[in-house]
Amino acid sequence: MKNEAEIVTSTETAPAVAQVIVLPPAAPRPRRRRWRFNALLKRLIPLCCGLLLLLGVWQIAALNSSGFPTPLSTAQAALTLFAHPFYNGGPNDQGIGWNVIASLTRVAVGFGLAALVGIPAGFLIGRFRFLAEMFNPLIALLRPVSPLAWLPIGLLLFQRAEPASSWTIFICSIWPMIINTAEGVQRIPQDYLNVARVLKLSEWTIMRKILFPAVLPAVLTGVRLSIGIAWLVIVAAEMLTGGLGIGFWIWNEWNNLNVENILIAIFIIGVVGLLLEQGLMLLARRFSWEK
Repeated sequence: MKNEAEIVTSTETAPAVAQVIVLPPAAPRPRRRRWRFNALLKRLIPLCCGLLLLLGVWQIAALNSSGFPTPLSTAQAALTLFAHPFYNGGPNDQGIGWNVIASLTRVAVGFGLAALVGIPAGFLIGRFRFLAEMFNPLIALLRPVSPLAWLPIGLLLFQRAEPASSWTIFICSIWPMIINTAEGVQRIPQDYLNVARVLKLSEWTIMRKILFPAVLPAVLTGVRLSIGIAWLVIVAAEMLTGGLGIGFWIWNEWNNLNVENILIAIFIIGVVGLLLEQGLMLLARRFSWEK
């Protein structure tokens, strides 16, 4: 017992020694990096396999067909073409950049007019049953008409090729906006409209405060579909009307037997269409309420 008391006393009277332990910096987590790397590989491997398959089929077609360019010759032609994309050698001799800009300008005009007309028309058709019964048969009749069938009508009405191309884009891209907007309005829960009647809201307030926020995702879906149709139509319309544009540029290169440039133009058309669609898809996700 004496020894235990002495040990306790000596322990209590001993000065306390403070020890500071410096921890080394935390090492990066290899698991997270490995997971990101594996996820990247899972996305890149299928993409690379698809590109290799495309190049292989392309090479086989070039070897078995006289005059069809190989991937290597097309890549060399692309380097030459993109070296000066905005040169201007005359009305019918301009770089690929100016042709793409001209096509996008026509698409913007026709598509913008279609949005200004189609989205309000879709709201009215979806909101009022009388208008729906009046216009639905006309839409069902005109929507399946081929885009190029509208081009002669535009040439007859405007007597010029430039408005006729925009007219063709307008008449072909307006239908998805009308249909998707009208269906979005019709799918709004009836409780929303019942509350609006109880509060005695005006029709303009109902449109602005209830219908438009609820229908916006459907409207953006119609806009995304319409921009794809507009970009498809402009290429065919420019082949027939001529002038500056990616469609006429493809036809001009065919007349000059520059098949490499035609393949390059096809690639450009696909990339521009993909960018337009992806941009609108991001916008649609921004205003979507679905997770």
